[in-house]
Amino acid sequence: MLHATDFAENEYQDIYSGHLGGRTLPKFVIPREPSDPRTVYALIRDELALDGNSAQNLATFCTTWTEPEIHRLMDDCLGKNMIDKDEYPQTAEIESRCVHILANLWNSPSGARTIGCSTTGSSEAAMLAGLALKWRWRGAGRPNLVCGPVQVCWEKFARYFDVELRQVPLEPGATGLRPNQLRDHVDENTIGVVAILGVTYTCDYEPVAALAAELDAIQADTGLDIPLHVDAASGGFIAPFVQPELEWDFRIPRVASINSSGHKYGLAPLGVGWVVWRTADLLPEELVFRVDYLGGEMPTFALNFSRPAGEIVAQYYNFLRLGRAGYTAIQRVCLDTAAHLAGQIERMGPFTLLYGGDGALPAVCYTTTEDAGFSLYDLSTQLRIKGWQVPSYPLPANRQETVVQRVLVRHGISRDVVSLLAQDIRRGIKELTGVSPKRRQVGFHH
Repeated sequence: MLHATDFAENEYQDIYSGHLGGRTLPKFVIPREPSDPRTVYALIRDELALDGNSAQNLATFCTTWTEPEIHRLMDDCLGKNMIDKDEYPQTAEIESRCVHILANLWNSPSGARTIGCSTTGSSEAAMLAGLALKWRWRGAGRPNLVCGPVQVCWEKFARYFDVELRQVPLEPGATGLRPNQLRDHVDENTIGVVAILGVTYTCDYEPVAALAAELDAIQADTGLDIPLHVDAASGGFIAPFVQPELEWDFRIPRVASINSSGHKYGLAPLGVGWVVWRTADLLPEELVFRVDYLGGEMPTFALNFSRPAGEIVAQYYNFLRLGRAGYTAIQRVCLDTAAHLAGQIERMGPFTLLYGGDGALPAVCYTTTEDAGFSLYDLSTQLRIKGWQVPSYPLPANRQETVVQRVLVRHGISRDVVSLLAQDIRRGIKELTGVSPKRRQVGFHH
């Protein structure tokens, strides 16, 4: 008779009948003995299978599909600490190339000589840009930062670094900060104004050029010279390729710095962001640290010290692999897919589009009509049953009575997939109301 213990000495023991597979996995205490690597891998993989399908997560901006060559490059970089530039000089060179490619892409007047760095994401990049704004300010009172509906990283920056965050409420019908709102909120202690190229809540762009023009007028009237930072976490990898005529970047003299996320529409895997300054002198020298205990003196300006190099190398791979034409083709398809979904949504009847995927990010944002007969929160629950993650949430201050849903279209989200989503939205509405949504004719065009 064969006993379970007999498998212990068997090189090919069964995963689920071995000593680890036959019990619940440790959660509070490290095991006393090592275990077979294949068993550990399989059991952890089983737990991870309980997560949602990332391809159905239409709430996230982050990349969920990459080419196999990127996986191999990241494996090659697994042991490389990005900060150790003396030990890994070629990896540091690749980071520098990415910074200057982005400076050129964003029309820096000194793209080959400007300064910037990689980060773990656009949130860290935004904080570094905020620190530079605060350091250059030399007022007597408490510093403040003026913005519209921003991502929570700016609230963190304000709290962590003792800056008053003046979030301007949304005007009726507006999807972000508007130029006419600036004058009532800036003063001699304003370290900068943040413009968002891809508002998290609505996916629309704030009018960067018009905001800069209003700051020019304020300076002419009051003498206040207030810099503009562009949080292009998502739009920084969209606008240069599919909206090249839009002036939002360093073509506008008042734009001092730009941050973006490589792992969003930059198409790199999770864990990389970028910040670039218009010119090198806009990053105060006092904020740059020089360390010599990793093998040679090197400058560093980041909140994180040790971090992997793979995502940065993956970003460079994308630049070489895709080029302008490749990025343009991918982002254009994403925009067209978003516009297709917007048309489907609008034809259903009980929705009002706030943003239809045209002119800004590849996304759709909508609310319900007054006679819809269901809530978007309940619709999100219905969609979750089918595996879709579609967020519902209220708009920011002054428009919190409006609840919206947002669908993000990323590389790897095909037109077929969004058609299946639209089909499940119709089914969800029928489940909630007992009535199938109508396919009415509308005048939506991309």
